[in-house]
Amino acid sequence: MQALQPKNKCITLEQYESLPEDRRAEVFDGVVYDMSSPSQEHQTISMELSTILNTYMKSKKAPCRVFHAPFDVKLFDSPLTIVQPDILIVCDKDKLDGKRCNGAPDFIIEIVSPGNPADDYIRKLYYYKNAGVREYWIVDPRRKTVTVNYFEKNLLSIQYSFDSTIKVNIYDDLLISFPAIAEML
Repeated sequence: MQALQPKNKCITLEQYESLPEDRRAEVFDGVVYDMSSPSQEHQTISMELSTILNTYMKSKKAPCRVFHAPFDVKLFDSPLTIVQPDILIVCDKDKLDGKRCNGAPDFIIEIVSPGNPADDYIRKLYYYKNAGVREYWIVDPRRKTVTVNYFEKNLLSIQYSFDSTIKVNIYDDLLISFPAIAEML
Protein backbone atom coordinates (compact mmCIF):
# COMPACT_ATOMS: atom_id res chain seq x y z
CA MET A 1 0.00 0.00 0.00
CA GLN A 2 1.25 3.43 -0.81
CA ALA A 3 1.77 6.31 1.60
CA LEU A 4 0.95 9.45 -0.35
CA GLN A 5 1.09 12.58 1.76
CA PRO A 6 2.31 13.22 5.28
CA LYS A 7 0.36 15.57 7.49
CA ASN A 8 2.71 17.68 9.61
CA LYS A 9 0.97 17.47 12.99
CA CYS A 10 1.61 14.55 15.35
CA ILE A 11 -1.51 12.56 16.07
CA THR A 12 -2.69 10.79 19.22
CA LEU A 13 -4.39 7.40 19.37
CA GLU A 14 -7.68 9.14 20.17
CA GLN A 15 -7.34 11.40 17.12
CA TYR A 16 -6.46 8.42 14.94
CA GLU A 17 -9.52 6.52 16.16
CA SER A 18 -11.72 9.51 15.30
CA LEU A 19 -10.61 9.60 11.64
CA PRO A 20 -13.43 8.76 9.20
CA GLU A 21 -13.84 5.00 8.70
CA ASP A 22 -13.36 5.32 4.95
CA ARG A 23 -10.01 7.11 5.30
CA ARG A 24 -7.13 4.74 4.61
CA ALA A 25 -4.16 5.91 6.65
CA GLU A 26 -1.14 4.74 8.59
CA VAL A 27 0.83 6.58 11.28
CA PHE A 28 4.62 6.62 11.53
CA ASP A 29 6.15 8.41 14.50
CA GLY A 30 2.92 10.35 15.06
CA VAL A 31 2.60 11.52 11.44
CA VAL A 32 -0.41 10.43 9.37
CA TYR A 33 0.14 9.12 5.84
CA ASP A 34 -2.80 8.57 3.51
CA MET A 35 -2.86 5.35 1.51
CA SER A 36 -4.13 4.65 -1.99
CA SER A 37 -6.57 1.89 -2.81
CA PRO A 38 -5.04 -1.43 -3.87
CA SER A 39 -5.13 -2.60 -7.48
CA GLN A 40 -6.91 -5.70 -8.77
CA GLU A 41 -3.56 -7.53 -8.99
CA HIS A 42 -2.76 -6.54 -5.42
CA GLN A 43 -6.13 -7.79 -4.20
CA THR A 44 -5.78 -11.09 -6.09
CA ILE A 45 -2.39 -11.80 -4.52
CA SER A 46 -3.66 -10.80 -1.10
CA MET A 47 -6.73 -13.05 -1.35
CA GLU A 48 -4.70 -16.05 -2.53
CA LEU A 49 -2.09 -15.68 0.21
CA SER A 50 -4.71 -15.08 2.91
CA THR A 51 -6.57 -18.21 1.84
CA ILE A 52 -3.41 -20.35 1.91
CA LEU A 53 -2.40 -19.07 5.34
CA ASN A 54 -5.87 -19.38 6.84
CA THR A 55 -6.34 -22.90 5.46
CA TYR A 56 -2.99 -23.90 6.96
CA MET A 57 -3.90 -22.47 10.40
CA LYS A 58 -7.23 -24.31 10.39
CA SER A 59 -5.66 -27.61 9.31
CA LYS A 60 -3.10 -27.40 12.12
CA LYS A 61 -5.66 -26.14 14.64
CA ALA A 62 -3.10 -23.43 15.34
CA PRO A 63 -3.89 -20.75 17.92
CA CYS A 64 -2.73 -18.15 15.40
CA ARG A 65 -5.12 -15.86 13.54
CA VAL A 66 -4.77 -14.51 10.01
CA PHE A 67 -5.91 -10.94 9.29
CA HIS A 68 -5.83 -8.82 6.13
CA ALA A 69 -5.99 -5.10 5.47
CA PRO A 70 -7.55 -2.99 6.65
CA PHE A 71 -6.66 -4.15 10.16
CA ASP A 72 -4.71 -1.88 12.50
CA VAL A 73 -1.45 -2.90 14.12
CA LYS A 74 -0.19 -0.52 16.80
CA LEU A 75 3.55 -1.11 16.82
CA PHE A 76 4.48 1.69 19.22
CA ASP A 77 2.62 4.00 21.60
CA SER A 78 5.18 6.80 21.68
CA PRO A 79 5.60 8.10 19.15
CA LEU A 80 2.43 6.55 17.82
CA THR A 81 3.01 4.10 14.99
CA ILE A 82 0.02 2.28 13.49
CA VAL A 83 0.22 0.27 10.28
CA GLN A 84 -2.22 -1.75 8.20
CA PRO A 85 -0.22 -4.65 6.74
CA ASP A 86 -1.73 -6.40 3.76
CA ILE A 87 -1.63 -9.74 5.61
CA LEU A 88 -0.59 -10.61 9.15
CA ILE A 89 -0.55 -13.54 11.52
CA VAL A 90 -0.93 -13.05 15.26
CA CYS A 91 -0.27 -16.01 17.55
CA ASP A 92 -0.48 -14.23 20.92
CA LYS A 93 -4.21 -13.64 21.47
CA ASP A 94 -3.40 -11.19 24.29
CA LYS A 95 -2.21 -8.75 21.61
CA LEU A 96 -5.73 -8.59 20.16
CA ASP A 97 -8.21 -6.22 21.80
CA GLY A 98 -11.17 -6.44 19.42
CA LYS A 99 -10.02 -3.35 17.50
CA ARG A 100 -6.41 -4.03 16.59
CA CYS A 101 -3.21 -5.91 17.25
CA ASN A 102 -1.15 -4.20 19.94
CA GLY A 103 2.48 -5.06 19.34
CA ALA A 104 4.30 -7.00 16.68
CA PRO A 105 2.50 -9.71 14.73
CA ASP A 106 4.45 -12.92 14.18
CA PHE A 107 4.32 -12.74 10.38
CA ILE A 108 3.58 -9.92 7.93
CA ILE A 109 3.22 -9.77 4.17
CA GLU A 110 3.20 -6.45 2.32
CA ILE A 111 2.34 -6.32 -1.38
CA VAL A 112 4.27 -3.50 -3.02
CA SER A 113 2.30 -0.66 -4.56
CA PRO A 114 3.99 0.79 -7.65
CA GLY A 115 3.72 4.41 -6.50
CA ASN A 116 5.98 4.10 -3.46
CA PRO A 117 7.92 0.85 -3.10
CA ALA A 118 10.28 2.45 -0.56
CA ASP A 119 7.48 2.22 2.01
CA ASP A 120 7.67 -1.58 2.04
CA TYR A 121 11.36 -2.07 1.26
CA ILE A 122 12.76 0.54 3.64
CA ARG A 123 10.34 2.20 6.06
CA LYS A 124 8.25 -0.83 7.03
CA LEU A 125 11.28 -3.13 7.05
CA TYR A 126 12.83 -0.84 9.67
CA TYR A 127 9.69 -0.59 11.82
CA TYR A 128 8.78 -4.27 11.62
CA LYS A 129 12.28 -5.43 12.55
CA ASN A 130 12.50 -3.01 15.48
CA ALA A 131 9.02 -3.88 16.73
CA GLY A 132 9.83 -7.60 16.94
CA VAL A 133 8.04 -9.07 13.91
CA ARG A 134 9.44 -12.58 13.45
CA GLU A 135 9.15 -12.78 9.64
CA TYR A 136 8.31 -10.18 6.99
CA TRP A 137 7.69 -10.85 3.30
CA ILE A 138 7.67 -8.20 0.59
CA VAL A 139 5.74 -9.35 -2.48
CA ASP A 140 6.50 -7.20 -5.52
CA PRO A 141 4.08 -7.91 -8.41
CA ARG A 142 5.89 -5.56 -10.81
CA ARG A 143 9.28 -7.24 -10.33
CA LYS A 144 7.67 -10.67 -9.74
CA THR A 145 9.76 -11.20 -6.62
CA VAL A 146 9.24 -12.11 -2.97
CA THR A 147 11.77 -10.83 -0.47
CA VAL A 148 11.83 -12.86 2.75
CA ASN A 149 13.12 -11.24 5.92
CA TYR A 150 13.41 -13.79 8.72
CA PHE A 151 14.37 -11.62 11.67
CA GLU A 152 14.66 -14.46 14.19
CA LYS A 153 17.70 -15.79 12.36
CA ASN A 154 18.86 -12.35 11.17
CA LEU A 155 18.38 -13.46 7.57
CA LEU A 156 17.62 -10.35 5.58
CA SER A 157 16.51 -9.86 2.01
CA ILE A 158 16.54 -13.37 0.61
CA GLN A 159 14.87 -12.83 -2.73
CA TYR A 160 12.81 -15.37 -4.68
CA SER A 161 11.05 -15.15 -8.03
CA PHE A 162 7.38 -15.89 -8.64
CA ASP A 163 8.64 -19.22 -10.07
CA SER A 164 9.54 -20.37 -6.54
CA THR A 165 7.89 -22.33 -3.79
CA ILE A 166 8.81 -20.51 -0.59
CA LYS A 167 8.92 -21.81 2.98
CA VAL A 168 7.34 -19.74 5.72
CA ASN A 169 10.22 -19.94 8.19
CA ILE A 170 8.22 -19.57 11.39
CA TYR A 171 6.45 -22.89 10.59
CA ASP A 172 8.04 -26.29 9.98
CA ASP A 173 5.89 -27.37 7.05
CA LEU A 174 4.25 -24.37 5.39
CA LEU A 175 5.28 -23.86 1.77
CA ILE A 176 3.69 -21.34 -0.58
CA SER A 177 3.74 -21.99 -4.32
CA PHE A 178 4.04 -18.69 -6.13
CA PRO A 179 3.61 -20.23 -9.61
CA ALA A 180 0.05 -21.14 -8.54
CA ILE A 181 -0.55 -17.56 -7.40
CA ALA A 182 0.99 -16.11 -10.56
CA GLU A 183 -1.48 -18.15 -12.63
CA MET A 184 -4.30 -16.16 -11.04
CA LEU A 185 -2.90 -12.83 -12.23
